[in-house]
Amino acid sequence: MVLYRHFSRLEVTKMTKVSQLSTLFEQLEAQMRTQKLWQQTPPSAEALMSQQPFAIDMLEPNEWLQWIFIARIRALMEQGSPLPQGFEIAPYFEQAWQEHAQYRELIALIQQIDKVCK
Repeated sequence: MVLYRHFSRLEVTKMTKVSQLSTLFEQLEAQMRTQKLWQQTPPSAEALMSQQPFAIDMLEPNEWLQWIFIARIRALMEQGSPLPQGFEIAPYFEQAWQEHAQYRELIALIQQIDKVCK
């Protein structure tokens, strides 16, 4: 016997957002690997505890993206916790990587993440 569960609009929206973010994070990780920005070894615990926006005093932009942002959002998704909303991180990466034309695709993916989380 198959039972069907009725999902509220809020639950459907949350599932859609999680699905979209999962896909975007997979694409972002793949692109970071292609650009040799994905790291196997995390930064020091001290660096990860930075209180500065984007840990600018301790981490490179790609390190913050991988070890703080992606890691925390993935953890929230796995736990089924509410996801942050209303943020924009793309302007930071647009500025930080303005001299790196090869990172345009990364920036485009980050812009899409911002849109999903509006």
